[in-house]
Amino acid sequence: MHRTATRLVTVAGVAGLMVLGAVSAAVAQPEPSTPPVNDLPTVINNMTGWITGILAAVATLFLTIGGARYLMAGDDPSEVERAKGALKSAGIGYALALLAPVILTILKNILGTA
Repeated sequence: MHRTATRLVTVAGVAGLMVLGAVSAAVAQPEPSTPPVNDLPTVINNMTGWITGILAAVATLFLTIGGARYLMAGDDPSEVERAKGALKSAGIGYALALLAPVILTILKNILGTA
């Protein structure tokens, strides 16, 4: 039973990463010969998208793991608690992904680059 759960979580995680990779490859198109910009507001704006994407991807992974653990827990209370912990982590990750732009805007205001 434990091996089946581990395999299911592994397959779901790999599938999720493949989907995210395909989406990012389709979206990421190089801009035609733009000079590199190294000023702080541009760096912070670029970080917003990356941080939000990474947090959402990790939260989705925890949601998948928590759901799979919950489905396969059966009557084992320790597995149910581990599944609930993973689902709570996913919720925290999604909340942070939603708050990342707000946090970086506050950071820009503190640094005076807004």
